[in-house]
Amino acid sequence: MSRNDEVAALFEEFADLLDAQDVAYKPQTYRRAAENIREFGQPIEAVAAEGQSALEEIDGVGDAISSKILEYFETGEIEELEAARADLPVDMAALTRVEGVGPKTVGRLYEALGVETLDDLEAAAQAGKIREVKGFGAKTEENILENIPFAREARERSLLGDARPVADDLLSYLSGLDAVAEAEVAGSIRRWRETVGDIDVLVSSTDADRVVAAFTDWDDATSVIESGESKASVRADGMRVDLRVVVPDEYGAALQYFTGSKEHNVTLRNRAIARDLKMNEYGVFDVSDVEDPDAGQRVGERIAGATEDEMYAALDLAWTPAELREDTGEVAAAASDDLPDLVTPSQIRGDLHTHTDWSDGRATLDEMLAGAEERGYDYHAVTDHATGPGMVGGVGLSDEELEEQASVVEKAATEVDIEVLHGVEANVDSEGGLSVGDDLLDRLDIVVASPHAALDQEREEATDRLVCAVEHPAVDVLGHPTGRLLNRRKGLELDYDRIAAAAAESGTALEVNANLHRLDLSGTGVRAAVDAGATVVVNTDAHSPGELDYARYGVHTARRGWAESTDVLNTWDVGEVRAFLGLDDG
Repeated sequence: MSRNDEVAALFEEFADLLDAQDVAYKPQTYRRAAENIREFGQPIEAVAAEGQSALEEIDGVGDAISSKILEYFETGEIEELEAARADLPVDMAALTRVEGVGPKTVGRLYEALGVETLDDLEAAAQAGKIREVKGFGAKTEENILENIPFAREARERSLLGDARPVADDLLSYLSGLDAVAEAEVAGSIRRWRETVGDIDVLVSSTDADRVVAAFTDWDDATSVIESGESKASVRADGMRVDLRVVVPDEYGAALQYFTGSKEHNVTLRNRAIARDLKMNEYGVFDVSDVEDPDAGQRVGERIAGATEDEMYAALDLAWTPAELREDTGEVAAAASDDLPDLVTPSQIRGDLHTHTDWSDGRATLDEMLAGAEERGYDYHAVTDHATGPGMVGGVGLSDEELEEQASVVEKAATEVDIEVLHGVEANVDSEGGLSVGDDLLDRLDIVVASPHAALDQEREEATDRLVCAVEHPAVDVLGHPTGRLLNRRKGLELDYDRIAAAAAESGTALEVNANLHRLDLSGTGVRAAVDAGATVVVNTDAHSPGELDYARYGVHTARRGWAESTDVLNTWDVGEVRAFLGLDDG
């Protein structure tokens, strides 16, 4: 695993600290460099080993930043960053998780009230001190106090998109060991929940000592938390990683048990009890002739345990995909052999919501199209931001600029071997109106309508607003419906059933935005869409070619909502997609 994220995080922190102290220009420079370092195709440590000139080949990394990267790899710290931390000794990451609190707010509250931590912030708000600071008020103080619990919860959980690459690297490492028969993640990360607590990994082996020793020697482990005969925990990339080693005969039982969810497992155990069976992390046991089934964990005759298939079959159930194991009807469906044939990442044929450097993207149109071609896609939609509510800093395009872009996209389309669609991500205002003129909307290939502002509306008002957007005749896709940012902003609370019904009636697709910070719709929203017969679409909202790879996270989120390929617009062929969008057959 490369150290790109680690280095990028340092410059993001540096940017926030400088921003909090009203330093001009540098924060944006550092943030741009951080984005490019994170997405760079080679390990930053390998590039640094080639020298400063090699680092400066990274876009946005000049002499000053490259020298700081070298300094960090040589000494373990960046002197200027340490000085900035000393000048502003705050827990910036925790404080800025509170919605409405940015780096500048942190700086002002530190200067006025000495706020350094979430506890300090909460105490100041409860004492009514924040409203007394110039530029703040009672409403701001109330909002801060209301959002602190969410920030605390977010601090305890990592984004799926941050945890999964660490888990994948570990699985690759463990699978290469002779002592490992099988290895898989468990827990919420295997169920592809949008945030996870720890990374849980399960290994089948007859030599637990060797596996544990290799695990604690893993190069990416920054520290060993604890180590025992068959279990160990390390820290990697700031996350706790827990290993459990079991014997092959019990691997399937342990994998099923530790994958969860708790509610799913309770339903299975009750089904087992009704059949005179005992089900636990060691297997399924026939206890029909056992006087006291609770006398131990391995009581009775073991009839399953080596594989998950055995575990489910012992209960007369079809094997159930991990994403469905939330006790929302999957056990009954498995009993009647009526589980959905879930969509898979390999079935995605294109992306219908992406950005270029015409708006806030970090890549050119040609680079984005090349990225789509490299992934074997059949089609690609360019949907840069329109100006409007929620767009700041000149990010969005005017109607005139969108008209100009249309001719550029048309020309670029002649130079690639995939279908290129030109559209827009229009902003949905607080009443459901769009930020682009109707005449232009009618001429675009695809219109994605997304909420970017007024994300604190009440449930009914927010639902009315999005139903209005869904029913607009020019809207093809409702983008990231709640507007949430995982671990940072809760977003809108919605009546998914109403929105899904409106989408089904209007022929509007509901987006599963696969950006790691969104995963919006959630599985719950997707399930409502599927049940209503609405179409969903898995888009990445990519702002660079590398972000096109986020599609896997969107697909697994759609799977959590029981989506099959027929439910997902961008698994369809070009002709079917064009027909859905109301385009001609040409």
